Amino acid sequence: MNWLIFAYLTVLSWGVYGVLLHIGRSGMPMGAETPHAGLKAFLWVGIAYFVVAVVGPLIVLKMRGSNFSFAGPGITWSFIAGVAGAAGAFTLVLALGAAAATMKGAAPSAVMPIVFGGAPIVNAIVAMLVHPPEGGLKSIPVPFLVGIVLAAGGAYLVAKFAPSNRGPAAKPAGIEQKAAH
Repeated sequence: MNWLIFAYLTVLSWGVYGVLLHIGRSGMPMGAETPHAGLKAFLWVGIAYFVVAVVGPLIVLKMRGSNFSFAGPGITWSFIAGVAGAAGAFTLVLALGAAAATMKGAAPSAVMPIVFGGAPIVNAIVAMLVHPPEGGLKSIPVPFLVGIVLAAGGAYLVAKFAPSNRGPAAKPAGIEQKAAH
């Protein structure tokens, strides 16, 4: 069950990622520098990736006694995977920045459900292209297809109707009138 613990830790880490990244972006210098805030935040994300994704594995591999041998196809595909992950993180920064212009603090509530609802759908399609189902497309179970539709619909509903996207609660009319006197 170690894989499940690690999967939940990933959910936790990636679940807070968009909000933390948006907070980091919001903490950068604004005014004339506002258009650059997301890229500045992403620069620090990259530094964090270096520490976690380069230094961490080097230490663990050394502790495990690895001989540090690598193979060409593994290097190539791992590098391509890294480019895909980094490109996703980069475009996520751009999406959060673009959404922040109109949605302010609610940007992660709109962007992240689309990302995390859409990514499993893309993953399922690509996985089937790489490893086609035995029996062809006709053998795909209906519950799987229903799950794809539910994932897409759920992402839309969460992004569209997240409470943080609704703005502050309206004040009752009596309170506003009393404040005016």
